[in-house]
Amino acid sequence: MSEGDPGLTERDLAVLALEKRAWPGPGAKERAIRERLGLSPTRYYQVLNALLDDPRAQEHDPVTVNRLRRVRQARRDAREG
Repeated sequence: MSEGDPGLTERDLAVLALEKRAWPGPGAKERAIRERLGLSPTRYYQVLNALLDDPRAQEHDPVTVNRLRRVRQARRDAREG
Protein backbone atom coordinates (compact mmCIF):
# COMPACT_ATOMS: atom_id res chain seq x y z
CA MET A 1 0.00 0.00 0.00
CA SER A 2 1.43 3.34 -0.99
CA GLU A 3 1.33 6.39 1.22
CA GLY A 4 -1.28 8.06 -0.99
CA ASP A 5 -3.55 4.97 -0.94
CA PRO A 6 -5.72 4.83 2.16
CA GLY A 7 -6.30 1.09 1.70
CA LEU A 8 -9.13 -0.78 3.30
CA THR A 9 -10.88 0.72 6.30
CA GLU A 10 -11.17 -1.01 9.66
CA ARG A 11 -14.81 -1.69 8.81
CA ASP A 12 -13.82 -3.26 5.49
CA LEU A 13 -11.33 -5.53 7.24
CA ALA A 14 -13.94 -6.47 9.86
CA VAL A 15 -16.45 -7.37 7.13
CA LEU A 16 -13.92 -9.63 5.43
CA ALA A 17 -13.03 -11.22 8.78
CA LEU A 18 -16.70 -11.99 9.49
CA GLU A 19 -17.01 -13.64 6.09
CA LYS A 20 -14.12 -16.00 6.86
CA ARG A 21 -15.92 -17.49 9.86
CA ALA A 22 -18.31 -20.41 9.98
CA TRP A 23 -21.55 -19.57 11.77
CA PRO A 24 -23.24 -22.04 14.14
CA GLY A 25 -26.84 -21.34 13.22
CA PRO A 26 -29.43 -18.96 11.89
CA GLY A 27 -29.21 -15.48 13.30
CA ALA A 28 -25.71 -15.76 14.75
CA LYS A 29 -24.09 -13.92 11.85
CA GLU A 30 -26.76 -11.21 11.82
CA ARG A 31 -26.28 -10.66 15.58
CA ALA A 32 -22.52 -10.40 15.09
CA ILE A 33 -23.02 -7.88 12.27
CA ARG A 34 -25.15 -5.67 14.51
CA GLU A 35 -23.05 -6.05 17.66
CA ARG A 36 -19.55 -5.86 16.20
CA LEU A 37 -20.05 -3.49 13.31
CA GLY A 38 -23.15 -1.54 14.28
CA LEU A 39 -24.63 -2.15 10.83
CA SER A 40 -27.95 -3.53 9.71
CA PRO A 41 -27.60 -6.77 7.78
CA THR A 42 -28.83 -4.97 4.66
CA ARG A 43 -26.11 -2.32 4.92
CA TYR A 44 -23.52 -5.01 5.72
CA TYR A 45 -24.29 -6.87 2.51
CA GLN A 46 -24.14 -3.62 0.52
CA VAL A 47 -20.66 -2.97 1.94
CA LEU A 48 -19.63 -6.58 1.30
CA ASN A 49 -20.84 -6.46 -2.30
CA ALA A 50 -18.80 -3.31 -2.94
CA LEU A 51 -15.75 -4.97 -1.36
CA LEU A 52 -16.03 -7.90 -3.75
CA ASP A 53 -15.40 -5.46 -6.60
CA ASP A 54 -12.53 -3.67 -4.81
CA PRO A 55 -9.05 -4.79 -5.93
CA ARG A 56 -7.69 -3.92 -2.47
CA ALA A 57 -9.99 -6.50 -0.89
CA GLN A 58 -8.88 -9.04 -3.49
CA GLU A 59 -5.27 -8.32 -2.63
CA HIS A 60 -5.90 -8.50 1.12
CA ASP A 61 -7.84 -11.79 1.17
CA PRO A 62 -8.00 -13.42 -2.27
CA VAL A 63 -9.38 -16.76 -1.03
CA THR A 64 -12.38 -15.22 0.72
CA VAL A 65 -13.07 -12.66 -2.00
CA ASN A 66 -12.87 -15.24 -4.79
CA ARG A 67 -15.16 -17.64 -2.89
CA LEU A 68 -17.73 -14.90 -2.33
CA ARG A 69 -17.51 -13.79 -5.96
CA ARG A 70 -18.29 -17.36 -7.06
CA VAL A 71 -21.29 -17.50 -4.70
CA ARG A 72 -22.54 -14.14 -5.96
CA GLN A 73 -22.20 -15.22 -9.59
CA ALA A 74 -23.98 -18.52 -8.92
CA ARG A 75 -26.89 -16.63 -7.37
CA ARG A 76 -27.05 -14.27 -10.34
CA ASP A 77 -26.98 -17.21 -12.75
CA ALA A 78 -29.77 -18.96 -10.82
CA ARG A 79 -31.97 -15.83 -10.96
CA GLU A 80 -31.40 -15.44 -14.69
CA GLY A 81 -31.83 -19.10 -15.53
